[in-house]
Amino acid sequence: MTVPTPLLDVRDLVVRYGPVTAVDHVSFTLDAGETLAIDGPSGCGKSSTLTAVLQLRRPEAGEVRFEGRELTRLTDRELRPLRPRMQPVFQDPYGSLSPRRRIRDAIAEPLKVQGRWTAAEGPGRVAELLDRVGLDPAYGDRRPHELSGGQCQRAGIARALASEPRLVALDEPVSALDPSVRAGILNLLADLQDELGLAYLFVCHDRAVVRHFADRVVEMRDGRLGDRRGS
Repeated sequence: MTVPTPLLDVRDLVVRYGPVTAVDHVSFTLDAGETLAIDGPSGCGKSSTLTAVLQLRRPEAGEVRFEGRELTRLTDRELRPLRPRMQPVFQDPYGSLSPRRRIRDAIAEPLKVQGRWTAAEGPGRVAELLDRVGLDPAYGDRRPHELSGGQCQRAGIARALASEPRLVALDEPVSALDPSVRAGILNLLADLQDELGLAYLFVCHDRAVVRHFADRVVEMRDGRLGDRRGS
């Protein structure tokens, strides 16, 4: 029986900032449609792992295989067509969107950059994405400061979905939100995963959240991963 190739296969990843090793020979896999949570205290290397996986910061050592391709050996030009398939959603819903841009323009930007925008179909696609994340398309006319934190995070998720990713890297996506809003965002992410077959690499320090949300959880301490366990 053939074993399916993981969507993401990280091996012996090392990230350093000067003399400090933030990520120390970290290895894990992530299958299509699966949620893997990295749990641990602030400063343990969780977010550094995410940025290295996405190649937003090149690691000092190790391999990152996505869809079977080893990313760390690719040039920026070779990475460009793969980047839409790996999208981040950040902790600060306001900081991830330009305060000067209307929400519809922020969501349209990936479509334009990737050459998938047309004047005839683009606005309808933006409206569809807003509706998919639970926002009235009329919210597209607003700027980030005119939305609540939860609404702004939904807009950030819509922007990530515009690229039609297979992997979404969630960096503390609900930690900046009011407790009453968190469940709605997590339920939205779960529904999108079921509908679109998304894989989530989910960084979080709230154990109650990761146990509820993740298929698997790995503990991170001082740049290293501990034992794996189920959600």
